[in-house]
Amino acid sequence: MTTDQSTTLPLTAIIEGLLFVAAEPVTIGQLASVTDCKVSVVEAALSDLRETYQTRGIRIQRQGQKVQLVSAPELTDHVESFLGLSISGKLSTPALETLAMIAYRQPITRPEIEAIRGVNSDGVLRTLISKGLVEEVGRLDTVGHPALFGTTFEFLRYFGLEDMSQLPALELPEVDQTENGTEESQEQLELRLEESEINDSVE
Repeated sequence: MTTDQSTTLPLTAIIEGLLFVAAEPVTIGQLASVTDCKVSVVEAALSDLRETYQTRGIRIQRQGQKVQLVSAPELTDHVESFLGLSISGKLSTPALETLAMIAYRQPITRPEIEAIRGVNSDGVLRTLISKGLVEEVGRLDTVGHPALFGTTFEFLRYFGLEDMSQLPALELPEVDQTENGTEESQEQLELRLEESEINDSVE
């Protein structure tokens, strides 16, 4: 005879268990459906978990309406040592610059990126996509339907972020900014990343 003990567990424990066994990021809607709770209730439970995890070795990582469990970024050295891993490569300055623009302006098209940087960005975009840091998230409803790019869960993991709200505040210029304004924008991007813990992971 088996006993259903799920009703004795708080919602936070149920959600924690679901995220633990999930092979990929789970939507808030899925969690609400499985637990038979309102989305607002699930959101509250996730907030409680995130607060609890601040002193533990795991974190809840969020990208839009999807969440997943990950190890705390403070454990990177220990995890790499335990798994026998090493950092395979760091981002170049052009790649970091382009990635920052995508992170702050997403969704953004390649022409918009090139209008800000002032140089061709095909190669850099291919590099970021191959590393799983950037992906196509849609198409712009204009002539030619250019691809829109955004960051991924791997981006959050790479920089040790729980969600995009942890990026330092930054205002980017419009894409028709003058050359001087573009250069100033790039300097601001690099300065912001240097001031944050994000830049600790890249050169």
